[in-house]
Amino acid sequence: MGLAAAVLISSRNPTAQPFGLADLSGAELFERFCAACHGPEARGDGPVAQGLVTVVPDLTRIVERNGGRFPAQAIRETIDGRSPVLAHGSRTMPVWGYEFWVEEGADITAESDARELIRRLVAYLESIQVQ
Repeated sequence: MGLAAAVLISSRNPTAQPFGLADLSGAELFERFCAACHGPEARGDGPVAQGLVTVVPDLTRIVERNGGRFPAQAIRETIDGRSPVLAHGSRTMPVWGYEFWVEEGADITAESDARELIRRLVAYLESIQVQ
């Protein structure tokens, strides 16, 4: 089933390179998976954002919106998406934890790889906060 899921993802995205994410930085992961909606500078103005019903947030102002602190765990959970917080309503962004898990091979090792990719994205987002 993991292989089938990887093939499905590759068919949805002809430029996808299964099992090729391990060496990407947080910035490179953001560009590949997030910039279409959040924009190249993470300001919520990506080319896909215009067609979405939900407003895409400016990710450079997370600290500003959270009283001067970066809520790393909440950001990690939002990106992962496999444990949705029901009080926050429906989920509009992809479940990247699952997508990364499949992309990395859909096995036990892939779970730790997916967590590492998410950690890199969170670190990148923290690094681009407006001062």
